[in-house]
Amino acid sequence: MSDKPEVLFVCVHNAGRSQMAAALLHHHAAGRVVVRSAGSAPADTVNPAVVAAMAELDLDLSHEFPKPLTDDAVRAADVVITMGCGDACPVYPGKRYLNWELADPAGRDVEHVRPIRDEIDRRVTALLAELVPGHA
Repeated sequence: MSDKPEVLFVCVHNAGRSQMAAALLHHHAAGRVVVRSAGSAPADTVNPAVVAAMAELDLDLSHEFPKPLTDDAVRAADVVITMGCGDACPVYPGKRYLNWELADPAGRDVEHVRPIRDEIDRRVTALLAELVPGHA
């Protein structure tokens, strides 16, 4: 059993929002949080505009790939953050669920992905301050 909080980010395709959120939390947490992401209907690849927007922050998503949502991933998480996956995410008693309403970066160019990335970064920073007080 880990003493680190575990966070799971879920969106439909695991190709945009959840990938950005996972990379940003992983970066900011610097090992203090276990971070995963998944999709209820994973795409084949991560959105290229998302990869480009994250590269601007020196975060490399070029080797990441969309992963399927599993019951095990949800069970392992202390906090499950959904981003437009609707009812596709399994709900377990005792888990903390948050739903972040965010624009979908699918089909958008990097210029339109930046504001989504920046909003996710703001929310991730606030979540980290909550999960690991005094260390954010």
